[in-house]
Amino acid sequence: MLPVNATIFLDEREIEFTMIRAQGAGGQNVNKVSSAVHLRFDIDRSSLPEECKASLHALSDRRLSKDGVIVIKAQSFRSQEKNRADAIERLLALIRGALQERALRKPTRPTRASQRRRVQRKTLHGEVKRLRAKVGDFHG
Repeated sequence: MLPVNATIFLDEREIEFTMIRAQGAGGQNVNKVSSAVHLRFDIDRSSLPEECKASLHALSDRRLSKDGVIVIKAQSFRSQEKNRADAIERLLALIRGALQERALRKPTRPTRASQRRRVQRKTLHGEVKRLRAKVGDFHG
């Protein structure tokens, strides 16, 4: 069991690993050893609490497929074990991030001084553009 937080644990049997060959430089080792790891985690079939599943589905992350499967590719290390551990840690970080409560934004109004500065910048920019124009071209 992998600890997500103090109350939620993830069963390692729910994670599916596929060993693949890593991309990029690395000489002969890259060509013959499957050291990269594809981690697949099906959210709906997991033992996570329902609110956790819902927050994971709500993520707009490219690692999350339409089917509700998280796919993480780990290939930073030369050893399979380190890549596997890295993939697990990244999955746990993703789940922890989804569990965090987002603070609601309190809408604020721009101050009168900032509104004044904005209008001054706009008029100054318009003046610069007017000066760039040819003498007879400006109609303002």
